[in-house]
Amino acid sequence: MAKKRRKKKKKAARRKVKKRATKKKARRKKKTVRRKKKAVRRKKKAAKRRVKRKKKAAKRRVKKKAARRKVRRKKKRAKRKPSAAFMKPVQPDAKLAVVVGGSPLPRTQLTKKIWNYIKRNGLQDKRNRRMINADAKLKPVFNGRSKVSMFEMTKLVNKHVR
Repeated sequence: MAKKRRKKKKKAARRKVKKRATKKKARRKKKTVRRKKKAVRRKKKAAKRRVKRKKKAAKRRVKKKAARRKVRRKKKRAKRKPSAAFMKPVQPDAKLAVVVGGSPLPRTQLTKKIWNYIKRNGLQDKRNRRMINADAKLKPVFNGRSKVSMFEMTKLVNKHVR
């Protein structure tokens, strides 16, 4: 009987040792899994940081380019002055004076006034916006034509200016 008890005790002791060993293995596995997960998280965070840095750098580059463009535009604008020929007052004849008035004015203002008249009276063609439908006041300016393209209009108006 004593032998059986000893055997049972030994078996129980072995089981406890095995349990401890398996628990240790399980703990080790958990630790390695945690470490791996942490490493993956670190890598992901680092990748995100890299992406953010790249985006910020790209934004900075875009802003710098935009700033450079603005400076260039300002320089170009500052250099450009209206031509003296455009600013020289011209006298419209009687046919054109009906539309823009009889006083002498620069070509730029003359063109503006004609366009204001066209837009105010809705003379631009609805389908083809490049064409202008002449009304009773504009027909004599356009040499009797009822439809004129906006590019031809300037040529025809120049004939009525001194």
